[in-house]
Amino acid sequence: MRSRDWKTVLAGLVLTAPVPHMAHAETYLTEDQAAAILFPGIKLEPRIMDLSPDDVKAIEKASSEKVPTPHVRTWWGPNREALIVDVVLGKHEYITYAVGISSGGKVQGIEIMDYRETFGYQVRGAGWRKQFVGKTSHDPVHLDRDIQNISGATLSSNHVTNGVRRVLQTYEVLKGKA
Repeated sequence: MRSRDWKTVLAGLVLTAPVPHMAHAETYLTEDQAAAILFPGIKLEPRIMDLSPDDVKAIEKASSEKVPTPHVRTWWGPNREALIVDVVLGKHEYITYAVGISSGGKVQGIEIMDYRETFGYQVRGAGWRKQFVGKTSHDPVHLDRDIQNISGATLSSNHVTNGVRRVLQTYEVLKGKA
């Protein structure tokens, strides 16, 4: 085979070779920035709080979600408002987000802090995140029921929704210990 023929074969192989799927990590907010957005003008004190085995069972039963770790990253305000930072799996990579919860137990808002997936980043959209505002631990907080799905971001939408439901139950357990 002539040299030129080899170049043609190699070019064809390169063009038809599978391209590896690469995740794109993006940090959007620090914890302090998320706290400032969700609780402007309120000084929050950071605390790592530990859940007891009974706390974990209560949260898992109430939320129907597994508690990934008994160590919860929280920031507490003077009136028991809280910022809880959580991590859920998107499709392949983790999504770090913060949930701001008022002293009355209602979601003030959620902020996506780190997003590492290539697809599904639409969960960062303000319109989608706004659906959580006002939700409490007594609300269903389920995708396709009271939270709309995002086409092309189904797994991210579902996992963040389930995470918020778990975080609301975590707040109910921790607010008496804050």
